[in-house]
Amino acid sequence: MAIIYIDGKPLETQDGQNLLEACIELGLNVPYFCWHPALGSVGACRQCAVKQYRDENDKQGRLVMSCMTLVTDGMRISVDESESKDFRANIIDWMMTNHPHDCPVCDEGGECHLQDMTLMTGHNYRTYRFKKKTYVNQNLGPFINHEMNRCIQCYRCVRYYKDYAGGHDLDAFASHNHVYFGRHEDGVLESEFSGNLVEVCPTGVFTDKTLKEHFTRRWDYTTAPSVCVHCALGCNITPGERYGKLRRIRNRYNRSVNGYFLCDRGRYGYEFVNSDKRPKAPLKRQMIDGKPVHVPMTRDEALSEIGKFFSNGSKAIGIGSPRASLEANFALRALVGAENFYLGLSKADGKLLSAVLEIVLSGPARQPSLGELKDHDAVLILGEDMTNVAPIAALNIRQSVNNQPRANAKAMGIPEWNDLPVRRAMDTDRGPLFIASVAPTRLDDVATQTFHATPDGIASLGFAIANFIDPQSPAANVSGEVRALAQQIATALQSAQKPLVVSGPSCRSEAVIQAAANIAWALCRKAKPAGIYFAAPESNSVGLGLFGGANIENAAEALRKGGADTLVVLENDLYRRVPAALVDELLSLAKHVLVVDHQYSATAQKAEYVLPGATFAEGDGTLVNNIGRAQRMMQVFNPEGEITESWRWLRRLRAASGKGREDEWISFDSFLHALVAEIPAFSHILDAAPTAAFRVGGLKIPRQSHRYSGRTAMKANVAVSETGVTADPDSPMSFSMEGFSMMTPAALMSSFWTPGWNSAQSITRFQEEVNGPLEGGDPGVRLIEPQPDSAVPYFDAVETNESHDAAWTALPLYHIYGSEELSASSPAVAELSPKPYAMLHSDDARARGLLDGDAVTVKIDGQEISTSLKTNDTMARGVVCLPAGLEDAPYIEFPAAAEILRSVTS
Repeated sequence: MAIIYIDGKPLETQDGQNLLEACIELGLNVPYFCWHPALGSVGACRQCAVKQYRDENDKQGRLVMSCMTLVTDGMRISVDESESKDFRANIIDWMMTNHPHDCPVCDEGGECHLQDMTLMTGHNYRTYRFKKKTYVNQNLGPFINHEMNRCIQCYRCVRYYKDYAGGHDLDAFASHNHVYFGRHEDGVLESEFSGNLVEVCPTGVFTDKTLKEHFTRRWDYTTAPSVCVHCALGCNITPGERYGKLRRIRNRYNRSVNGYFLCDRGRYGYEFVNSDKRPKAPLKRQMIDGKPVHVPMTRDEALSEIGKFFSNGSKAIGIGSPRASLEANFALRALVGAENFYLGLSKADGKLLSAVLEIVLSGPARQPSLGELKDHDAVLILGEDMTNVAPIAALNIRQSVNNQPRANAKAMGIPEWNDLPVRRAMDTDRGPLFIASVAPTRLDDVATQTFHATPDGIASLGFAIANFIDPQSPAANVSGEVRALAQQIATALQSAQKPLVVSGPSCRSEAVIQAAANIAWALCRKAKPAGIYFAAPESNSVGLGLFGGANIENAAEALRKGGADTLVVLENDLYRRVPAALVDELLSLAKHVLVVDHQYSATAQKAEYVLPGATFAEGDGTLVNNIGRAQRMMQVFNPEGEITESWRWLRRLRAASGKGREDEWISFDSFLHALVAEIPAFSHILDAAPTAAFRVGGLKIPRQSHRYSGRTAMKANVAVSETGVTADPDSPMSFSMEGFSMMTPAALMSSFWTPGWNSAQSITRFQEEVNGPLEGGDPGVRLIEPQPDSAVPYFDAVETNESHDAAWTALPLYHIYGSEELSASSPAVAELSPKPYAMLHSDDARARGLLDGDAVTVKIDGQEISTSLKTNDTMARGVVCLPAGLEDAPYIEFPAAAEILRSVTS
C-alpha cells in the first residue's frame, strides 16, 4: 500500500496502479474519456489532468495526466487546484467545437458519459460559434446505429473492437479533427461482440438500433437483476421494460462471470419476449370446421379441467427442460413424481451431459469461473467452437493469449495498465493457445496452432497429450505428425503457470470429453493447478443434469407400456430434441398432452392444452451455468394476460389435483426450501440472493429509478387516479420508484447510478476496487467444487477412424445467430442467421465433382435435405457439417452417416 496526499489530505491506496484508478477507488471525481477499466490507459483525451507537486514545499507543481501517472508512496497531487480545473474545462470546450447540440434527441441522453464529464468540469456555454465538421454515417447492420457527428476522438471504440475483441472491420481513418471511426464501407459489423460499443462509447456515436424501434429514456425503465438465457454461461444482464414491453438488455457487471461485456446474441436476442405469437392465455385444442384450433380459456377453467387428469389414480409423466429454471423443473417433478420425471434431452444428449457431470463432480481439476478464463496462460480447446457456443468465454480466452507476453512487458518495468507501451513490448507475441476442432473457428487467428480432424481424431490427439504429460494415462495410436503436435502441446501446458483445458459436447463425442479430462487430471497429478472448462448447450443444462433422470426415449417407452396416460412437457420443443417420428408417437400415445411454455412451439401447437409460461423477464427463477454457478433472475415486470411462471402453474395444478395443499409453496422462498429439502445437491442455492424478507432500513429495493416518469399517465386508460403498486411476495424488490436504491447487495443491483455518474462508467463506484468484485461480493454461488484428493482412474483411449469412403460423417456446426431457439425469433438476430448449407473439405468436394455453391442433396437417416454446398480448405476430411438448430431445419441425430449427391434440377 502507498500513502498519497490529495489536496493536502493523506490517503491510502494500492501500489502499482495509476493515479486515475486510485482517485476512482477513493471516491474522487476526476473526469476522463479514453480510459476504460478493461482497456487500460493511453492518455489520448487529456481530460484527467491533475496537478502534481515534487514535495510539500513545491507550490507551482505541474499538470500530469492521472491515467498515465504511476502511484508512488508520498506523492502529492491536487484535483481541485485552479489550473487543473481550468485545463479540464478547456478540454471539454475543445471537444464541443464539433459536437452537435442534440442532447434532447440523442439516444444516449441521460446516460451519457460526455454529459456527466461536462457537468463535472463545470462547463456551461460553448465559445465556438462557427461551422462544425460533419460526417456521413454508416449502416453497420441490425444491431448498431452510427452517428459519427457525436464523436470526441477518444479512440475507445477501435481499442475495444480491434485490440480487445479481435475485430478487423472497424478502424480509425484520417487524422487530427478529421478522424473517422467506422468501416471502410457500409456493412454489418463482423464481430460477435460489436454491441458492447454501445456501452464502451462515452457519447452517442454507437447506439442500440433495436432500441430505436421502441425508444425509452434510461430513467423510465423498470429493471431487475437477471441472467441471460441464450447459452449456458449465465452472463448477468439488466433487462429494461416500459409499457409492458421489454425494450433493451444492458450488461450487468459481475467480475466472476461476464465482467463488462455481453455477446450480441445476449444483448439483442431479447425480442422473443415481445412476440405476438406467444400464448397469452390458457389454450385448449378443439376441432372447428374440421380443423384443430387452440381456443383461449380462463385460468380457473384450465386448472379445473387439467387437474382432473392428475387425480383419480391416473398417472402422468413429465418431460423437463434445460431452458427452464430449477424451480420449474422441480415443480414438474413434484407434480408427476420423481420416478415419472424425465430430462428433456435425447439419449445422446443426456449421455454427453452425464459424462461432463461425472468428470467435474468426481475429478481433481477445478472449473474456473467465466471471468477467470482471462487469467490462464496456456489454453487447449478440444472439439469446441467457443465463439458460436459460449461467446464470452471465447472473448476471455482471446485475452488469455496476452498473459505470457504481458509478463515479459512487466519484467521490463512497464505497468500493466499502460496499454500502448505494453502492446509495443508484446509486438506480435502471443501465449500458447491450441485449438483442435472439426472446422475453423473465430479464435484461430490468435491460436498458436490449429488441428482440424474428426471427433475421433481430436480425441486421439487429446489422449496422446495426456500420455505425454503422464505416461500412466492411456495412449492413442496416432501418426508421427499428430504425435509431434501432442508433444508440443503437452510441453506448453506443463510449462505454464495456469494451464487450462476447454471442451464440451458440440462435436458429439464422449471420447473428446474424456480426453480433455485425462489431460487436466494428468496435469493435476504433476502438481499443476490445471483448470478444466466445459461448455454446455443451454442456460440450465447443468442444473437439469443435477436433478438426474431418464431421457425422452425412455419417456416414449413408458407410454408404450401404458405406464401413463397424461404427458406434461415443460418449456421444451421436443421436435428440436429427437426425430419427428418419435415426437409424433409420443404425443399420440398420451391420452392428454399439456405443454407449459412461453413459446408457441411446434410441440405446443399439437398439445391438447397449453399454459402460458413466463419468460426470464416475467418471473423469478434460478439457473445453474456451465460450471455449476447458481444465479437468480428476478421478475422485471408483470406480464399481460394469464402469463405466469411455469413453476407457479404446476404448483396450482398440484393443488387442483389434490396432490398438494392450496396453501403449500405459495411464495418463491418456500418453494426453494422444498426443493433443497428434496434434492441436497441444490442446498447452496438459498445463498444465491437475499430472501423476500430482506429490507434496507425497512425498505424494499425499487425496480424503477427515482426519476421514473408517467406512472399515472401511462395507466390513464385504466384509471385517472394513480393505481396501487403491485405487490411482490417473491423478492425483496418493489414494482415502484420507492425504496432504498443505493448500495444494496450485489444480487439485487439491476442498475448502477450515483450522483454525477449516469452512464455505464458508474460501475466503478460499486466495485471494491477497479476491476474487482462488486461491494459485498459478486452475485451467485457455486454448487460444484473439485475433489483435489481424488484419484479417479484415467479414461481409456479410442482408436482413430479417418477413412474417406463414400459415406461422410455428418456433424453439427453451431452459429451464434440462428442455432439458439429463443434468440432466433428476434428480428435483428434472425436477419444475421445463416441460410441452410452443407460444408465439405474442398478436396472431398472436388473428388466427387462438386464445387462451392452447387445445389446438393444430403441423405441422412432416411431424410433428404436439399441445400447448397460450401467448401473449406482446412476443415476435417471425411466430414460434412450442417448448421444446427436453424428454424424449420429437420432434426438430425449427430453424428450420423451421410451421403451427398448433386441435386437434379428440372
